[in-house]
Amino acid sequence: MKTRLLGKTGYEVSEIGLGCWQLGGDFGPVGDETAGAILDAANGAGVTFWDTADVYGGGLSESRIGSHGKGPDVHVATKLGRGGGLFPDNYSLDGIRASLKGSAERLGVASLDLAQLHCVPTEVLRDGRIFGWMDQLKAEGLVRHWGASVETIEEGLICLEQPGCASLQIIFNLFRQDAAKALLPKAAERNVGIIVRLPLASGLLSGKFDKATRFDASDHRNYNADGAAFSVGETFSGIPFERGVELVGQLRGLAPEALPMSQFALRWILDHPQVSTVIAGVSKPEQLADNVAASAQRPLFPALMGELAEWYERDVKPEIRGGV
Repeated sequence: MKTRLLGKTGYEVSEIGLGCWQLGGDFGPVGDETAGAILDAANGAGVTFWDTADVYGGGLSESRIGSHGKGPDVHVATKLGRGGGLFPDNYSLDGIRASLKGSAERLGVASLDLAQLHCVPTEVLRDGRIFGWMDQLKAEGLVRHWGASVETIEEGLICLEQPGCASLQIIFNLFRQDAAKALLPKAAERNVGIIVRLPLASGLLSGKFDKATRFDASDHRNYNADGAAFSVGETFSGIPFERGVELVGQLRGLAPEALPMSQFALRWILDHPQVSTVIAGVSKPEQLADNVAASAQRPLFPALMGELAEWYERDVKPEIRGGV
């Protein structure tokens, strides 16, 4: 597994990371045995960046990670700000401290490798006090580094103005390309690591769905398909599901022959050098090998990258809901 530097954290992390949202059961039920097998597979494949959050399964994802052995080089990042009575307008130093202590207890650590503000409201970011609180908690030793997971380019740019911000987690994929020009160069200038989430647009870009595909009632791809529970941009990258299936059909005609759709989508992200790691979730351990294989694929040709950018502007961007 190839590694990259995660900005000013100094952490060397695997190009392909592990998103752990599914370990909380938010993509349908995942039993303890399956969760353990996924983490075993990650250890075995050299996946050294695991991303979770306090609200994934009400702490279940963190607890499963904390009770499972991990490799010596693994860095676990968690997120805060959507639970613990903080969201949407009750943020305070004491509240954030309590939330992070809960995460540390579930993860079984004294100090968190990386704590990320979890899609907190834009007005809270604009206010700025929350950044000072994160700096203080780092000084106290509760976190080694802090970053932010954001929903829009605007929010990302606000965070990049903060000297203490070490990483930025963004939605970035073939269905959401704007950050390539609007955000990534500035992040590189500030030595802020870029963590990419939703690399397969909630699985759409795997190419395994058709218009008849249905999801479990507990799966956010069911209950949040139109943004009923949280930002619609967090599900299928804001693309209406049936239209997304059609767009994937267009992509099949652009992808290099014999390159699986999922690896094509992941390779496109990795071909942006400012990206530190791509967190791809899996519901079965055998899916991890397919994700990891993207790291070994050859870079896409520049002409194809240009064609994909034109396709995005023409056919995809007008379909996005939830802002970019």
